[in-house]
Amino acid sequence: MDSIPIRRTYKYRLYSSKRDKHLHDQINIAGLIWNHALALQKRYYRLTGKYIFVERMRAHTGKLRMKTQRFAHWKLLGSQTVQDVCNRLDKAYQRFFTRLASSPPHFKKVKSYRSFTLTQYGWKLITSNQNQVKPNGKYTRERGVIKIGDRTYKFVQHRPLGGEIKTVTVKRDAMNRLWLCFSVIERIVLPDGVGSSRIGGFDFGLRTFLTDEQGRAWMHPEFFRQALGRVRRLNRSLERKQADSQNRKVAKWLLARAHERVADKRQDFHFKLAHALCDDYDVLVFEDLNLRGMTAQWGRKVNDLAFGKFLYIMEHVARKRGKQVIYSARYERTTGKCSQCGHVQTLTLDDRTFHCGACDLVIDRDHNAARNILRAGASAHTGLGVVRPASAGGAA
Repeated sequence: MDSIPIRRTYKYRLYSSKRDKHLHDQINIAGLIWNHALALQKRYYRLTGKYIFVERMRAHTGKLRMKTQRFAHWKLLGSQTVQDVCNRLDKAYQRFFTRLASSPPHFKKVKSYRSFTLTQYGWKLITSNQNQVKPNGKYTRERGVIKIGDRTYKFVQHRPLGGEIKTVTVKRDAMNRLWLCFSVIERIVLPDGVGSSRIGGFDFGLRTFLTDEQGRAWMHPEFFRQALGRVRRLNRSLERKQADSQNRKVAKWLLARAHERVADKRQDFHFKLAHALCDDYDVLVFEDLNLRGMTAQWGRKVNDLAFGKFLYIMEHVARKRGKQVIYSARYERTTGKCSQCGHVQTLTLDDRTFHCGACDLVIDRDHNAARNILRAGASAHTGLGVVRPASAGGAA
């Protein structure tokens, strides 16, 4: 059986304890370093019109950390962690320079900064991989132990940790919970019998989340729309609370929990659908969407469906299972083109049925588009894991 190396992340919840304050302080310091480096970049560009390259920024922050009294508290973070913050800022600028991001990086509230990353040193995994397999194929929950700096922390290990660990990221969410994210390189054994005989085309829609070339449709539960009433009530409750009061902190936590539940449900739906599609197909063809334009036009609806997040998950699941994901060209005509004779005509958003004026084909518009996407993507099929059109940006 063939095997391939992939980069994947194992995420575990840290047990709450009084030691958590030390980790929160380190995340706050990482936020201070981000804002300081960003202020330097903006000032330097305003004075000289030039950009400070990441190597120079790392050297500068290292000197401030070690040789000045004002920034001595940065020593709470390791030198490589400080360098990683500079790397993050540089990557954010590079995304802006290459037009992958619509705006340059911005200043962040220290309490809103989310994580810091440890690389070669600064951590040591003491206890892990004690999980036992249960009769249903899942794993027992065990207690893992990691040492960060001179303190030990316990985390909930709900599945075994595999692969070669490259980095460890301590992350906090909007509810102030702490998580450990192990980024590893792991070899995945591809299942036998994986070929390219079963190929399917899929069309995204606002009414029907996904439609394939056979006419099968998958509806999206729209979890945020379901929770919208509760989110509105919690927002109104938050606004009524006095600033910096304990009641306001509780109201903010309740609102964050409501959003986290929506995100968890949506991610669970996406993963289950991605695995179901990989069960039925070896090659999956999607259209390369202009998500930024769709969000500007339909806003909350598109964010609730989260097409880009689903495509990201789809690529990950397909790569892990030895399947292939390819994309048709972004400006390929799929909706207004007859999938039988190729005749092109205009459709409005209210037209849910495609009636060809040349060959009299009557078919659902999403079904017709999925057939066109399959035909366009099949011509670009090269046998690679993920193939994107060269003339367009990323779909996710």
